[in-house]
This record gives sequence, C-alpha cells and structure tokens, in this order.
Amino acid sequence: MSNTYRGTCFCGAVEVETTGAPVGMGYCHCQSCRSWSAGPVNAFTLWQPDAVRVTKGQEVLGHFSKTPLSDRHYCTQCGGHVMNKHPPLNLVDVFAAMLPTLKFEPGVHVNYAETVLPMKDGLPKLKDFPKELGGSGETLPE
Repeated sequence: MSNTYRGTCFCGAVEVETTGAPVGMGYCHCQSCRSWSAGPVNAFTLWQPDAVRVTKGQEVLGHFSKTPLSDRHYCTQCGGHVMNKHPPLNLVDVFAAMLPTLKFEPGVHVNYAETVLPMKDGLPKLKDFPKELGGSGETLPE
C-alpha cells in the first residue's frame, strides 16, 4: 500500500496529493529559491511527476517560469506556493511545508555556495547540484 500525503495552499483553494515516497528531500540555498520563498532557505521534497496530483483548484493555479529549469506554481487567490516543476529533471518539488504529514528527512543541501544561513547539521553541502542532475557534485565544508 502506498503512502498518500495531502496539502493545501494558504487559503485552501488548491489541494495537492502525493503518493509513494519522494525521490529526495533537502534544502536549497540558491538566490532564486530564497527570493521565491521569502526565506533564507527552501525545504524541498522531490517526486516523480506521476506521483503528484492537483486534486482541487487547478483553475486557480498560476505559474511562473524564470528559467527553463523551474516552473513555479502558486495559488492565484492567496499567493500560497504549491510546487515547482523541473521539466529537464523530470521531477516535481512539492514544498515540504505543503505536506504536513510527511516526515521531512533531508538528505542534502544544494547550492550551498549561495547560502546566507549556514546550517551545521552533518548533511552533505553541495556547491551546486549533484552530478546526476547536471551539477558539479562538489561538496563544501560545513
């Protein structure tokens, strides 16, 4: 039996459901994620596209693509952030805060070279992205 996790935007107009397990979880420190989230770091959960479904509010789901790597989705009623589709990677980032019953178990920090909030937690700190996702795979010291 698959695990199912549900979440909503800030006002509840958009509902998202994920099934199974994420392919990865962690923190992104890039300037784009910080700016989008209005915070010093963004907690992500990555899923295969077929594991993510908008179950309510598709008609009020807006999106913005700053680069071809990220298609950020949000509720047009409350502005609440929902997910970030990464077409070249064939992955969907459902923001960790969107899935309150999913136990967030981060495994990595990405884009740590851009951090404004150093985090000493023993997790690998990647300069950019893992090699398998087109990055250098280079790690940085905590």
